[in-house]
Amino acid sequence: MNTKTLIAIGVVFAAGAAVGAYNVFGPTYADVVSAEPITVKEPILANVLAATPIKEMVAGTRRVCEDRVVERRAQERFGDKDGMVVGALVGGLLGNQVGGGRGRDVATVAGAVAGGYAGREIDRNHTGGRRYNETVQDCRTVSEPREEVVGYEVQYALEGEVKSLRLGEKPGDTIQLGERDKVIGYDVQWTYEGQGGTVRTLDKPGERLPIKDGVIIVANPAPLADSQG
Repeated sequence: MNTKTLIAIGVVFAAGAAVGAYNVFGPTYADVVSAEPITVKEPILANVLAATPIKEMVAGTRRVCEDRVVERRAQERFGDKDGMVVGALVGGLLGNQVGGGRGRDVATVAGAVAGGYAGREIDRNHTGGRRYNETVQDCRTVSEPREEVVGYEVQYALEGEVKSLRLGEKPGDTIQLGERDKVIGYDVQWTYEGQGGTVRTLDKPGERLPIKDGVIIVANPAPLADSQG
């Protein structure tokens, strides 16, 4: 056997030993059974491009007050009571001078009644007394239609599209259009030689995960706190 033959045999044995070592010491993999996404809610925000006021004529009312000057007359003595009292007294005295006995009594009563009535009427028609002006305020409610902002026509941009909607109030730089699920990781179930478990990852795995000494090797593990959603 020549030298070249010995070298060739040596190369074959060396290659075989390398393959065996790889099979023994190389990486092993667990099979991925499932990968359930972990989600949280996040707002859907759109950038506001323009907000145009929407105006309409609405019915309204307004209270209007005006000052008005009226003339008053101060009461004399005690109003119309003095004339009636004095008239009754005078009428009674005059009636007492008429006739005699029972007729005088009747004449006295009749004179008092007639005098009281006459005195009251004289006081009512009396135009003397102090006159003065008084300012009073007259108020009334009037209808007054007016223009009012009832909303805003808002143009916004979301994911490359420009749309519009109507809002009751003027928006800021962004508007929220709702919520959506955001994937923050995955709960991955795996199995290996009759064993299995669950590991949490940031990225969605493929069909296999590397395993060493029964422990799954994860490049980007997801923290447990991120699973709240």
